[in-house]
Amino acid sequence: MPFVLNDLQQVGPGGSAPRIWTYTTPDTIADANTTGYFNGASDVLTAGDLIYLVTSTGGTAVSVLAQVLTNAAGVVDIADGTVLAATDTD
Repeated sequence: MPFVLNDLQQVGPGGSAPRIWTYTTPDTIADANTTGYFNGASDVLTAGDLIYLVTSTGGTAVSVLAQVLTNAAGVVDIADGTVLAATDTD
């Protein structure tokens, strides 16, 4: 499933501080942390921002915290992320 801009929500401060975002997707974390997945948000994401992602792997919701590594020429790259929790949703 492609990135959906409306599912990306800012929850943290802006200004000179890194922003904190949430994003929920039925995609796996391997899909979401692929370079270019977040290109649709290249106008709002900056290097250093944090994204709290809730992804899915075979019926298991996986919560991941990932940092935006780069955003250059509209191409966004995020870190692989740190898994915070995995919950069976079946």
